[in-house]
Amino acid sequence: MTSDEPIEIAGERGVVAGRFTSSRTGGPAGDGRAVLLVGGADGGFEGPAEALYPTLVEDFAARGIASLRVDFRLHRFPNDVEEGVHDLLAGIEWLEARGARRIVLVGHSFGGAVVIEGGVRSSTVAGVVTLATQTAGAQRVDLLSPRPILLIHGRDDTRLSPRCSEMLHEAAGESKQLAILDGATHSLRQAREDVRTRVLTWVDEVLGTS
Repeated sequence: MTSDEPIEIAGERGVVAGRFTSSRTGGPAGDGRAVLLVGGADGGFEGPAEALYPTLVEDFAARGIASLRVDFRLHRFPNDVEEGVHDLLAGIEWLEARGARRIVLVGHSFGGAVVIEGGVRSSTVAGVVTLATQTAGAQRVDLLSPRPILLIHGRDDTRLSPRCSEMLHEAAGESKQLAILDGATHSLRQAREDVRTRVLTWVDEVLGTS
């Protein structure tokens, strides 16, 4: 597959759309490391912070890490965490079928709860990153342990208070990090490069560098 390849994952609840970016070393999933990214309740492939996700997947590819961005089948407010988890797990299975053995999940807002619950359900998940996450649907965050979690939130988020990430950090088990970024709102656009650096550094620590 070429970089940023559109894919479709057929399932009993409908087709899940994705965009796959291969690593620049080895096969489709390189040496078995991958990152799966999901957006908020309105889905999409761009992510927060002025299309952070396309930038991150190129960063990952340069590190020998494959990535898959998954778009939720349902785009609505409020969205259904269980339906989102279904789509996320379909993406995980798609990556596993192509050689992924250690996957980091990244999710923004509604997607934060989705990746937490998805991480609880999948043993292939090596760690979870949430960006301005909601708490609804993320109550089982403690079951991720001992796998690590990184929670990033803007201090000026008026859509979902930074207290959401603080509470999940308190509830999480061992191996957890919390970053509350001054001046950043729900989109985190004001701290785009800070978020990018923090995510890349953390993923390097969890998945290792090639």
